[in-house]
Amino acid sequence: MSDFKLSASLEEHDDDVRGVAFPHPKLVLSASRDATVRAWKLVEKEPRRYDCSVSSHGSAFINAVAYYPPAKGYPDGLILSGGKDTIIEVREPGREPNTDAEALLLGHAHNVCALDASSDGKYIVSGSWDSSARVWGVGKWECDALLEGHQGSVWAVLAYDQDTIITGCADQSIRIFSPTGKFVHTIKGSTDVVRALCRIVSSHPSCADFASAGNDGVIRLWKLNGKQVGELHGHESFIYSLACLPTGELVSSGEDRTVRIWKGNECIQTITHPAISVWAVAACLENGDIVSGASDKKVRVFSRAKERQAAQEVVQAFEDSVRSSSIPKQQVGDVQKEKLPGPEFLQQKSGTKEGQVIMIKEDDGSVGAYQWSQGAQSWMSIGTVVDAVGSSGKKTDYLGKDYDYVFDVDIEDGKPPLKLPYNLSQNPYEAATKFIQDNELPVTYLDQVANFITTNTQGATLGQSSQGPAGSDPLGTESRYRPGESTSAAPTSALPQLRPKILPQTSYLSIKTANLRTIRKKVEELNAQLSNEGDADAVLNTSQLATLEAMMKPLEQSLAGTSTATVDEALQDGVNLCMHMVTRWPAGQQLPALDLLRLLAAATPAAASYRSPDGGTLVDGLINSKVFEDPDRPNNIMLAVRAFSNLFETMQGRITANREFDTIYTLVEGSADTSNRNLTIAVTTLYLNYAILFTTSPDSSQRSIIDRGKMLMDHLIRIIQSTVDSEAVYRGLVAAGTLMSLGEELRKTVKSNRGLDEAMEKAEKAVKEPRIKGVIGEIRSLLT
Repeated sequence: MSDFKLSASLEEHDDDVRGVAFPHPKLVLSASRDATVRAWKLVEKEPRRYDCSVSSHGSAFINAVAYYPPAKGYPDGLILSGGKDTIIEVREPGREPNTDAEALLLGHAHNVCALDASSDGKYIVSGSWDSSARVWGVGKWECDALLEGHQGSVWAVLAYDQDTIITGCADQSIRIFSPTGKFVHTIKGSTDVVRALCRIVSSHPSCADFASAGNDGVIRLWKLNGKQVGELHGHESFIYSLACLPTGELVSSGEDRTVRIWKGNECIQTITHPAISVWAVAACLENGDIVSGASDKKVRVFSRAKERQAAQEVVQAFEDSVRSSSIPKQQVGDVQKEKLPGPEFLQQKSGTKEGQVIMIKEDDGSVGAYQWSQGAQSWMSIGTVVDAVGSSGKKTDYLGKDYDYVFDVDIEDGKPPLKLPYNLSQNPYEAATKFIQDNELPVTYLDQVANFITTNTQGATLGQSSQGPAGSDPLGTESRYRPGESTSAAPTSALPQLRPKILPQTSYLSIKTANLRTIRKKVEELNAQLSNEGDADAVLNTSQLATLEAMMKPLEQSLAGTSTATVDEALQDGVNLCMHMVTRWPAGQQLPALDLLRLLAAATPAAASYRSPDGGTLVDGLINSKVFEDPDRPNNIMLAVRAFSNLFETMQGRITANREFDTIYTLVEGSADTSNRNLTIAVTTLYLNYAILFTTSPDSSQRSIIDRGKMLMDHLIRIIQSTVDSEAVYRGLVAAGTLMSLGEELRKTVKSNRGLDEAMEKAEKAVKEPRIKGVIGEIRSLLT
């Protein structure tokens, strides 16, 4: 069978391409860190030309894309996408990005990193950094099942069949569930993070049902019962993505710059890319072509069919770009230039396997990397090896390997620091992920560790020593993602204090993640429905719709970090508008209005000082809306509680929250359902903010404050005892520990009834995270 060759290079994205899908020969989908999903439609066959359109434009990185095939009601199928804003967008392929989505799926509390659709069209499944997977019913677009038990990010999900869902997790485990949420069993055997899954056709010689891959660079073949029936070795770094061709061959991509084709247990072709990471790969089941997405911002289609391959000059340009690319020395191991063979070796010796890489000392003294192509029976140049050094200009040995940096990371007072090794060729997030998993730290440290790496390697680039000019990108190429980019070129010596003393907490928390454009469109869509139904009292008029548009920019500025200290007229009008919708719209249509209200509560003091025509407050309005009387709509309650939490962002809001404590507590305590993760996190966030307010008040010793503290403590203990979600438990414990600062009377009360002690014992068993253990230790020291 002939080799794959480039068919088309699709170049419109402005950042790494993190996800791809290949629904049929005339459509390619891609998702990028540039916050867009793009649809590429084949419009000309010779030469092959694709028309690019933006299907979706979000507010943050989009990391996953999938396709729901055509079905009743959706003749063109649906595009599914998700990312950092935690929202899963469901959109028809032909719709413009500024039109309403088919659905917005809310539920995940962190980055959505995996999506898949069932072949029978009944459900989709998502995976997230929040340590959960969710099953969503198609059409009704609600979460039908929460797949729990994961001890880390769910990097991969596979809707295997109508009865089986498979997840791959950062805790090195694969889990089998039913779509109803029933846990079936765990499959152990991976030695590192599981990042990719794919179904295997029945004709595969291994008789495997599915494949997995991840950070250990090994593809494993499994039966559904957990029996491993094969391993494929060849990748030299993390494997990010897997796909299966209609021929039964497997396709993989990873951090070693390659896409690899596997027939049986053998790698039969290696396609090296002029990039650092090949994040994603997908196969077209109709014609067997493949598509890749990489860190150089490009989407590439490859084909075995000569009639679908690009012109020879285009293929040659791609191969030349690979040859001219620079390979960091640490990716190929210790290179002793004086012992390397010369160019004559390439004519005298054949490779032993597909993808084998050798180093050659070129005539000009440089070191070239060559890869054996089994199909062409020749060595192919894949780049020039360059030095990569850290701030000292020297490598540092750690556990027998050389690294550009080995950082000391202080985790806990009184204990020796942990070692964080890092090479400049690595993605900071991947290095941070490995460090967290090797040391069994919570995934919530990921951004902090990655930002530390970037800050402390700023100015050191591949291919130059530290004495050379400082580049703006610590990874040596502008296509790479730079978390928390610093303008300083000099590495700092500061160490990340990942677990400093937590108690008492003194900084208020807010929940402000949002996609304003999407919320606005949803409001307009629902308003049109109300207009069609003839509900004149509820429908927004032209002036009110103008108010909705006018509030978007100042609200967006607030979400970007520019807090509004004074009352902005547009935001004040926006508060009035939202209260109109909350109090007059039907319960089933209140969600986007409540979402806007919780954002306004953080953005402007006008939310706290709101008064209706009859003198009612924001709290009165939420009571009149009957949000807290409808337990069947927990998301409405959750957003209302988030609005209360966000009040603490302004001084007027804190005054209002203090004044309305008794009412707010009664509403929240009576409707908090600890089986709903997002609602529980919202409640514990609210209680934490109240704990900070009370303990930092000059009146903290007053009887009324102490009594309020006891009320909060009582409900916090019940929450900690009844939930197993790590984030909810952690925030609840921090709130309880902060309340200890109210004085000896409260501490004695807590000690005497032992409720908190029992809750902490249960939490330690249910949530095995160092941060949980750390804050429990601090609380116990306060009680002694």
